[in-house]
Amino acid sequence: MQGERINIEIVQRTGILTIDNPPANAMGPELRNEFSIKLTQISKDAGVWTLIVMGAGEKFFMAGADIPGLLKLDRDSGLKRVQDIREFFHQLVCLEQPVIAAINGLCLGGGLEVALACDIRIAADHAKVGLPEVNLGLIPGGGGTQRLPRAIGPGWAKYLLCTGDAISAQQALEIGLVQKVVPLASLKEAALELAAKINSKGPLAVRAAKKVASEGLDLTLEEGLNIENEAFSKLCATQDKNEGVTAFLEKRKPKFQCK
Repeated sequence: MQGERINIEIVQRTGILTIDNPPANAMGPELRNEFSIKLTQISKDAGVWTLIVMGAGEKFFMAGADIPGLLKLDRDSGLKRVQDIREFFHQLVCLEQPVIAAINGLCLGGGLEVALACDIRIAADHAKVGLPEVNLGLIPGGGGTQRLPRAIGPGWAKYLLCTGDAISAQQALEIGLVQKVVPLASLKEAALELAAKINSKGPLAVRAAKKVASEGLDLTLEEGLNIENEAFSKLCATQDKNEGVTAFLEKRKPKFQCK
């Protein structure tokens, strides 16, 4: 498609979604719509078992909104804006396949909100992350105030939300915001290695684990255990479960089929 700013590459069973919207990969409505279309394509592709999201180049993973456009917002248009954004993030969070954010540079505002909506985050060692909205007299509107505390706890979350500070990749690792830090030159390879490791497991089990763990965050322990029990019982009726157990007993690698 002419004018595309998001590219999809398939490497074995992993989709690599690269955002290329210079200069800062800002997430405006048009890019968000294109992102949504790509997610729909990925969700329907039975050959894609994991997804990596990253930015093009070395400087930006993704920045937030087009700042001059914020001047036009009033209460009603501001509400409409965040409601539209919420639908997009819901689509990303609910993607069946595990999503790895490969943070290749500055990851600020809406960019960090995208990373938070992913399941696992790997960062290049020069990357910085933050939610600077308070510097503009605003707060994050794409789930940052809710997903950040769930990811790293309320203390550090409120520190970042209220100061607007951007922290280094190493600091982000220390507080649990990212799970791994690697040199930039190794970032894509590290993300692909992680995706390949996930892809070697039972795909239906991986998707169930992602779904149940995510849903359980908003439930009581008893309710979470109930959905875990249900998911476990459904997996017991799959071909992949039989293949996985048989392969273990035969001391060979399983050949999962996502069935």
